[in-house]
Amino acid sequence: MLGRLLGFNPHVKQWLQEHNMTTKDAYQYFVLRAQEIAIALGWIPVNWEETFNTFKENLNPQTVIHNWLGPGVCPKAVAKGLRCIVSNQGVWYLDHLDIPWEDFYNSEPLDGINSTLQQELVLGGEVCMWGETADTSDVLQTIWPRAAAAAERLWSPLDATSAGNLNSTVLSRLHYFRCLLNHRGVAAAPVTSKYARRPPIGPGSCFAQ
Repeated sequence: MLGRLLGFNPHVKQWLQEHNMTTKDAYQYFVLRAQEIAIALGWIPVNWEETFNTFKENLNPQTVIHNWLGPGVCPKAVAKGLRCIVSNQGVWYLDHLDIPWEDFYNSEPLDGINSTLQQELVLGGEVCMWGETADTSDVLQTIWPRAAAAAERLWSPLDATSAGNLNSTVLSRLHYFRCLLNHRGVAAAPVTSKYARRPPIGPGSCFAQ
């Protein structure tokens, strides 16, 4: 996308010709130059995983890779000695309304990373809330309670998170947390809705929805 946009700008096209660069070359030049500026100012560059996927060998060693496209990037990044933030869109994007709470909970940021030293390079994770399908009328129901499922996964030691049948180990606690949110005025959606933010099908306690 960036390459196509660069190619449409006549000034950029002229600059590319003068520097004998393709749009892909210019993308790398821009990212690495921005990294230099950030590091010179004492900042830490955080890059989307596309930069790692495209020119990992040239990234500054201080770079933090933000994984979002899918699984498998963080293991590769930490193997190169880079730090990583996990945000796999397949399981941790809140605007994907068809992803149930179980998938949020079962997503383990350290999957595929067995080395303790490399595990320490995983800084954490992030659930993402995008605004294309949400506004003030439904944003809280879209975020809660599924974000809480990911939060427990992130805040708990690997050997302390529940396994097996989540309906018997986690679901009751998530129901209870949803009740607390509702009682405090936070419009959290039912835990077991087929789609996020869908209203309850019928009457019942928030401990069972």
